[in-house]
Formats: sequence, C-alpha cells, structure tokens
Amino acid sequence: MVFGGRFSVVPAHLSQPAVTPTTERLAQLMALMSEHGWDQLLFYGHSWRKDFFRYLLNVNFSGPWAIASLNRSGEIEVTISDPWDIDLFPAFKVSLKLQPVSTPNAAIAGLELMETRHVEALGIDPVSATAEVEELRRVKSAEELDCLRRAAALADRGYHYFAQIIEPGMAEYELVAEVEGFLKCNGAEDNFMLIASGGTEVTGMKPPTERRFQPGDQVTTELTPAVNGYYAQICRTLILGEPNPEQRRAFEIFFEARQAAENLLKPGVDVADIARVQNDVFRQYGYGGYTGPKYTRVRGHNLGLHPDENPYVLEDVHYRVKEGMVVIAHPNTYLPLSGYMVFGDTLLVTADGCTSLNQAGRKLFQK
Repeated sequence: MVFGGRFSVVPAHLSQPAVTPTTERLAQLMALMSEHGWDQLLFYGHSWRKDFFRYLLNVNFSGPWAIASLNRSGEIEVTISDPWDIDLFPAFKVSLKLQPVSTPNAAIAGLELMETRHVEALGIDPVSATAEVEELRRVKSAEELDCLRRAAALADRGYHYFAQIIEPGMAEYELVAEVEGFLKCNGAEDNFMLIASGGTEVTGMKPPTERRFQPGDQVTTELTPAVNGYYAQICRTLILGEPNPEQRRAFEIFFEARQAAENLLKPGVDVADIARVQNDVFRQYGYGGYTGPKYTRVRGHNLGLHPDENPYVLEDVHYRVKEGMVVIAHPNTYLPLSGYMVFGDTLLVTADGCTSLNQAGRKLFQK
C-alpha cells in the first residue's frame, strides 16, 4: 500500500483484515474499474458520511474529510484533513493536502458529498462512481454480516437498557446520554439515535430535547449502534404506565404492517411492494391518509456502513431485492389513535425470505 503518494510503511493496526480491503472486495472494485475504463477510483468521506471511504479502507477518522484512492495496480493512497489525527496514522505523517489526480480517467464514489474546492483541487472533470459502488455495497460479505450481527445484538442490549432505566422526571437528553454511554462501553464505535415522547401529539422522532418524561407518555426511539463501522437498527415504542386501548389498537396495526413486509421480503421482490404491503394495512383500517410524506418519511431502508442507505423502501422507489442485503422494514408513522409510533428490526435477506438479526421483544413495551 502507498499512503499519501509518498509512504509505503503500513502501521500494524492498519494491516488487519477489518481495515484493509479483502481480496474479494479488491477484485470487485478493480473489475468495476475495468468495466468503466477507470484508471483510478477515489472514495470520499466526511465527518458524517464516512461510508464510501470506509468501504475501501475500513478505518475511522476524525476531522472534516478523507479520501482514499485505488489504482489499476491495486495501490491505495490516502489523504486526510487533520495533522493532529494521531489515532489514524500514528507511525508517520500522511499527505494532508489534495494533489491533482494523475489520470483523467478517474471516478469518485461519494462525489455528490464533496465540496467544490476539493473537486477542483483534483484537477479532473468529475465522474461519479457513487451508484456503482452503492450497488456493490448492498450485498454483504460474511465479514460484514458478522459486524452487522454484533451490532444488532448490541442494539437489543441497548434497547433493554433504555427500557430499564427510563423514569418519569428524566429528560430526553439524559436518557439518550445514558444509552449512548452504555453502548460505547459495550463496543459501539458510534450510535445514531432519535427519540420522541408525549401523547397523541407526538411528532416524528428527532434529537433529544430537555422535555421530561411524564406518566402515560408514549416514548419512541430509533437505536442504531455501529460495530466496526457497520450499523444495525431497532425501532420500538414504550409506554410509561399502562397502555390505553387506543395505543394497544395502534400497535396491533403496526405489528400487522411490519409482519406483512417481512412475509413478502425475499430476493427478487421490488422494494416498492415492501412499502405497499405496509401501507395497505393502514389503508385497510381507514388510515391510508397517514401513509404519505406529511406523516412519514420511509417504510424502511438499507443498512451497512451508513445508518440510512439506499434503496429507501417507498412505493415510488423500484429496486429488486438481492440475497445478502440487510434492510430494516419499519411502518413508522403518525396515527390519531396513538400519535407517532415506531416498530422495526434489522433483516437479512436469505435465499427464500428474510430473518431478523434482532432478538428484542416484538411488543409494545411498558414501564
């Protein structure tokens, strides 16, 4: 490997299989380059979207951005933005300033995330490889599935901890801080988490606020820890106290919608149909008006190195599911019965269906 175009020394912790690309992945990427006539394939990441960078070189980084580049000879060059980032490359200094790309036949995965000044510094007419690399990322390797299984198990533990410690009088941000601490202490590299609380006025989930929980609150959360860069997600709803009849009825509808999605999910199925069967359950009970963008965002999405990957599960998104994909199907929406409710698991697509990577109770939780 060559880092920054000047160094051939590789720190010991970067030579582990979890960091350097596998032979299989390198072969896939180099075949992609050959197919499109690319002599160089760059992978861009910034502080929120590190996923393209980490698909080639699975190492975390601090700071605004990083770029890894693969050439036809299999050499990898890395440029990072922070001279103080000693945790990433402690053995030597790397290139900290983007240099012009040596060939015009270059493509960038994550081009749409880049600042214009970075594109200009490369000195090429940009060609996007985002869609092509996203397609490769959708089918997970055995190594990736191991990370996702561990992340899902940690999500289960995190939600049980969430349900154990929540109390009336605790603020949303206090609960989220406690859960974040639990997850980080138990192996999470990162965690994407949203929360909402209240009664039927509950809106879609958001970052935590200073609102303090009250008896009778409905509390929703989306918990998404990452293990070695890979995110698994769980969506659950909890009532502080005894659920009322409307909340129980709403959960029955959500349960049926989620089950409809899981019953249909298998290789070859269009994700539009995964969304449709969920929405059809709501329509069946007279709540079809709550299936649109005013009340809900998506009926699920792909999972991997980013917690919210394409393809999104929507009735107007068409993509044929493949074996080895990992998705979440969640009929998260507002209903006048209960307010905003959430329910969903991380699902691995198998040869003839799907299986949940989560083991947490499929129920309306109460405390």
